[in-house]
Amino acid sequence: MRITRKVQKILSCYETDNPGTKSNLAKILMNGRVGGTGKLVILAMDQGFEHGPDRSFSPYTPAYDPHYPYKLAIDAGLSAYAGPLGWLEAGAGKFFGQIPTILKINSSNSLIGGGIAPDQAITASIDDALRLGCSAIGFTIYPGSDASLDQFEELRDIAAEAKAVGLGVVVWSYPRGNLSKNGERAIDVISYGAHMAALLGAHIIKVKLPTDHLEHPEIKKSFETNAIAIKTMEDRVRVVVRSCFNGKRMVIFSGMEMKDANEIIKDAEVISNGGGFGSIIGRNCFQRPYDEALSMLKDVIAVYQKG
Repeated sequence: MRITRKVQKILSCYETDNPGTKSNLAKILMNGRVGGTGKLVILAMDQGFEHGPDRSFSPYTPAYDPHYPYKLAIDAGLSAYAGPLGWLEAGAGKFFGQIPTILKINSSNSLIGGGIAPDQAITASIDDALRLGCSAIGFTIYPGSDASLDQFEELRDIAAEAKAVGLGVVVWSYPRGNLSKNGERAIDVISYGAHMAALLGAHIIKVKLPTDHLEHPEIKKSFETNAIAIKTMEDRVRVVVRSCFNGKRMVIFSGMEMKDANEIIKDAEVISNGGGFGSIIGRNCFQRPYDEALSMLKDVIAVYQKG
């Protein structure tokens, strides 16, 4: 596999990782239509666990089929496909070797109340990831949750195990718990949560696009005293990327709620201009008719190909 200079530069920032882990990260970074650019476009299919199948897949019923996300990710030329254990198991035999996969190793569900202690259960193992030929594992943490300290300990152990066998580690950092609803996407909170993921050993960090709201009083003072620019989304993307070791860790941004396709493309432009490493998109892909999803992803990819 040829590795471009841009990808080599990114991987050089992961100084202590073994060749197996770097090889798997290279597979993701070199795959698909943005392969070699240093950017990522990933399909995520964990919403069935989180929100339920009918809420997630009834808008476009072919998405109930576990072969559907594999086909979409391959046909669109994406970097990778991320999903829970059963979702990957149901298609890995047919589509092995055609798209790098990320096993989402913990999950929650919307039938339980999170309160101030939202949490996730471990629903898969490192052995599962190896058996399925995955390139990386995915793990969610909830900074701000009363359960977050236990989550950090779980992640530290699982990340160490994953790296020891040459897998990459992707962390979903979604602040929840002791925060206002606006605080879950506040720039100071998103930046702090992303930094925590980097400190816990993530190779790739997934966060939501932040708003200009400032939630935490003491952190707010720092933003104001030091005149940290947060007026535009590009400014805020820069803040989050800087928080992850000054851009030495890959930060990608989720598509979040269902949006018009043009909004998703605009988000990609903002992420790219702000120095982000790419997009991870779920419902904004699989809740659209297949051809519409392919067309939108083509345009998103074109944004990142421009650099």
